[in-house]
Amino acid sequence: MKDEHGKKVNIWADSVFASIFVLLFMAGLQKTFEIVDLEGFDAIGQALNDMEITDHVFSNLRDTVPIDDNIVLVNFGPLTRGGIAEQVRIIDKYKPKVIGMDSFFKGFGEDTLASYSLASALANAQAEVVMVAKVDQSDSLLAMAEGEEIYDLLYESDSMFTQNTHLAIANLDTDAKFQDDVKICRKFPPQRTVINGGSTHIAFGAKMAQLFDSTKIDKLIERGKDFELVNFRGDIFLRPFFFNKSVGTFEMRDQEDKYTRFQALDWNHVIDEDFAPEMIEGKIVLFGYMGEELGAIQWEDKFFTPLNTKIAGRANPDMFGPVIHANIASMILNEDYIGGFSEATETVLGILLLFINVFLFSIIYHRMGAWYDGITKLIQVLEIIALTLLVIYIFSYYNFKMELAIAFFGIALVGDLLEIYYGVIKNVFSKKNMKKLLTLGMKSG
Repeated sequence: MKDEHGKKVNIWADSVFASIFVLLFMAGLQKTFEIVDLEGFDAIGQALNDMEITDHVFSNLRDTVPIDDNIVLVNFGPLTRGGIAEQVRIIDKYKPKVIGMDSFFKGFGEDTLASYSLASALANAQAEVVMVAKVDQSDSLLAMAEGEEIYDLLYESDSMFTQNTHLAIANLDTDAKFQDDVKICRKFPPQRTVINGGSTHIAFGAKMAQLFDSTKIDKLIERGKDFELVNFRGDIFLRPFFFNKSVGTFEMRDQEDKYTRFQALDWNHVIDEDFAPEMIEGKIVLFGYMGEELGAIQWEDKFFTPLNTKIAGRANPDMFGPVIHANIASMILNEDYIGGFSEATETVLGILLLFINVFLFSIIYHRMGAWYDGITKLIQVLEIIALTLLVIYIFSYYNFKMELAIAFFGIALVGDLLEIYYGVIKNVFSKKNMKKLLTLGMKSG
């Protein structure tokens, strides 16, 4: 190929070396961000860091899905262990198929009798009872594992509370290093093995789904993923009225939106047996803390999820942990998984799209030098818009999530970096300049 001045250029070789330069620059930039904490200087980047394109589909574009009446959530709110024990006994007599308990119980607490009462209620339930556990890494393993999914600790309730029950891990992937950090939940580990003893435990939501319908767990395991994306159906379905303790009257809740997809009972509804028996019989009933009362404004013990209507710069978390586990169980029971490329495929696809851009921009650079900046900037904007719409469309209609971070990052940088490659890098390593450098080196020697 010849450029606009008639000089012969090897466009293929240039495109390969320029692509390598762009990839090395991107890797170096990412490493720099990991080493140097720039969050304090980047308010916009910090706000957008927790957001993904597909969050917009969850929070704004998806059609209403039916309420999953196979799962009922029970809030134990301010109740002590004695009150939770009473809740379990009441619910169990209405013949649920599975009871899940999303809480840890250690020691006897302040009331030994209440602890024994709760342990008895869980051990003697007619339903299958699933207790949460958590896999973790000891400090010594954490230093060696370097981010690998290897665990040597299993945290669980005391043995008196786990008699005649099943254990399942409630780990959720949030990238939060500390309890007070922002917790954004999009995925969970389907199963994990503890190397001390070699015991393997499946996810809490998966275990409840398995006990409810044993045929549904096979597909999850066959997918063989280290992490599974949660296909969120929605939040809890609240009753239209609630009792406002501050004024002592019943008040109308705000209008329900399309994301309230699970039935829930507040602690007093259960204690007063204020529910229809058919709501419980043969169902999964999931106990957990969801505020002092359902619907109360509260941000503690909650997670950010893709259903959060404010997808960038989120102000308040939107979902309690038990509701996330309900979403996981519902996804498995409905076999409504989110597909995606393997990490290797995503990398190859990203590099391929980057190379295509480098090749196209190289042609523009050599043939239309004066127009280069304007044309490449226009192409970059159109490409990013087109890729964004493509990702949203495929996710919305086919439940397939395309991770194109390399492609997006590369497209944003390739125009300017290609000018650096041709204007600096290629000139430095040209034969003429290399000879000069060698000559200078020999003279100085």
